Amino acid sequence: MLIKNIFPFNELKEWNHMNIGQIGLGIMGGPMAENLLKAGFAVKGFDIHPAARERITEARGEAADSAGEAAEDSDIVITMLPTTAILDEVIMNDILPVVKKGAIVIDMSSVSPVDSRRWAEMLQEKEAAFLDAPVSGGEPKAIDGTLSIMAGGTDHAFAAAYPILRAVGTDVTHVGEVGAGSTTKLANQILVNVTMAAMSEAVLLASKAGADIDKVYEAIRNGLAGSSVLDAKIPKILERDFTAGGRIDINLKDLSNVLQTGKSLGVPLPLASDVAEMYESMIAHGKQSDDHSGVLQHYEMLANYSVPKGGKHG
Repeated sequence: MLIKNIFPFNELKEWNHMNIGQIGLGIMGGPMAENLLKAGFAVKGFDIHPAARERITEARGEAADSAGEAAEDSDIVITMLPTTAILDEVIMNDILPVVKKGAIVIDMSSVSPVDSRRWAEMLQEKEAAFLDAPVSGGEPKAIDGTLSIMAGGTDHAFAAAYPILRAVGTDVTHVGEVGAGSTTKLANQILVNVTMAAMSEAVLLASKAGADIDKVYEAIRNGLAGSSVLDAKIPKILERDFTAGGRIDINLKDLSNVLQTGKSLGVPLPLASDVAEMYESMIAHGKQSDDHSGVLQHYEMLANYSVPKGGKHG
């Protein structure tokens, strides 16, 4: 079904007077809502956790008692939820019954492009638009408002939503029609998680050979092997701080979407499959809530060796 430019976005209020309903105020969604409030938007937020709702009121937003209440009468509805199943339930049972004509639903979760297109078709029947606009950058960039955002949807929907997206991210790219944002995020997750595993493999080898990991990082960070993943995660590894910015179980969910999409397209994804198996092993060992940089621990278990805190020997 073709998603058409039929929505009356010219009827939306001036951007700084739009009412935003946000559903999901967790590790990523909470800071994003706060940045929207700092930018002058009116935000009504809902999360199943009372503490998250209290956080939004402390930031001078409004707390909703349900997802439906957050969506009702909102010009923009943002969803930032952990799984496809939860998001599907929210869209079907809470958003679709109340979404108003001309509204834009922006899903910033990580889901399959197939699901994104399905929700877009349902919303089109309600004369509302849909953007799949997943993000990259983790909790630190959600906090400082510098997320990278990859958006799929019509030109009109993207143009109308751009000020909202720009309030939470610095790199905001319209990558194509509905589903293109989710597809781009799948590619992003392959690169991030495979790099995470490669980094862990390299760190373990260098450390067990007696090298100072801080010096190894300093030597390679500005060369071809350098990356944003190394810059963000090597300091956490050196401190052995695996507090989640990107949880193992959530990244396994993303890789499961990657593998499912690859299978449907006939695309072999052996590296993504290997990392998914590592994450499954870590979950079996109770590490599901660790940051995905904690995949280093999987390698340490295999080698019966632990990288010392600080990365130095002796």
